[in-house]
Amino acid sequence: MRAYTSLVGHLLGSHPEIDGYYEMHRSYASAADLEDQARRYREQHGLKPGSHYLFDKLLHNDYTLALERLDPDRTVVLMSLRPPEPTLKSIVSLFSRKPGDDPYADPMGAAAYYIERLHALAAFGRRYPRRFCYFDATLIRTDTERILAALGAWLHLGSPLAERYQSFARTGIAGAGDSSPAIASGRVIREENAYPGIVLDADSLRQAQAAYQDCRRQLVEQAAAALTG
Repeated sequence: MRAYTSLVGHLLGSHPEIDGYYEMHRSYASAADLEDQARRYREQHGLKPGSHYLFDKLLHNDYTLALERLDPDRTVVLMSLRPPEPTLKSIVSLFSRKPGDDPYADPMGAAAYYIERLHALAAFGRRYPRRFCYFDATLIRTDTERILAALGAWLHLGSPLAERYQSFARTGIAGAGDSSPAIASGRVIREENAYPGIVLDADSLRQAQAAYQDCRRQLVEQAAAALTG
């Protein structure tokens, strides 16, 4: 969460060979789940002529991805991490604007979510070595051309991914992905928001940093291909 996943989804989903761009809130525990994903997306949005992929993103530990039950020729898994400090500030900023007392609006609550997610991702990498590609999420902003070329190669796309992307029916809608104004820009924004005024808990940040470094190391080691920087 808050690791440029909506931006990546829109960049991929704007390519003629890829359908989908948002978070579908579902698990994938069998081939039937892939068929149901395609059916539901087709009913709601239709499919592009000649498309090869249907994109989804799984941000939370609530959703299952059981690769041993999925055909490796029909699934491509991309994994990425964003460092803790900007991620936690982004989480706190987003959820502090929501009504009610959300635990993610608190720096310690955001850190607990982040650390738990990292532990799950590291376990996924150990369980499915060489079944995924990894990239540092910040490369989308800092080294866009290189990461788009890598993503295109990993997906064997017939034409390059572009730095500009389309807006879709669910672009900017809460629950489908990023609801901030930035996602509506249609382009990669190079500048990073410093989130002035948001102060993180120092101890939680140290724990998050240690978990991030350990998870990232494991994912890079276990990935079929990795792009870091």
